[in-house]
Amino acid sequence: MMHESTKDGAWFAPKRFGYGAGLPIAWQGWALMLLYVASVAGIALLNRAGTTGARMAALALFLLVTGLFVVIAAKRTRGGWKWRSGKRD
Repeated sequence: MMHESTKDGAWFAPKRFGYGAGLPIAWQGWALMLLYVASVAGIALLNRAGTTGARMAALALFLLVTGLFVVIAAKRTRGGWKWRSGKRD
């Protein structure tokens, strides 16, 4: 869906059914998603270190990175996050 206009500054399309964001519609959304996946992969490697401190750090980093991703995605979704039941906005 890269053909859609992003003049409104949206990085993500809204989901048609449910709550949240759909797929990215701008390169910034794809970059954010790639950065999130890479961060989670790095955190998984930290978690494999095995020590208790490393696992606690991995959990804290995972919660922080996921929280940031959700906040940015919510702010950059066309029309914001709200419940949608298949009707057009």
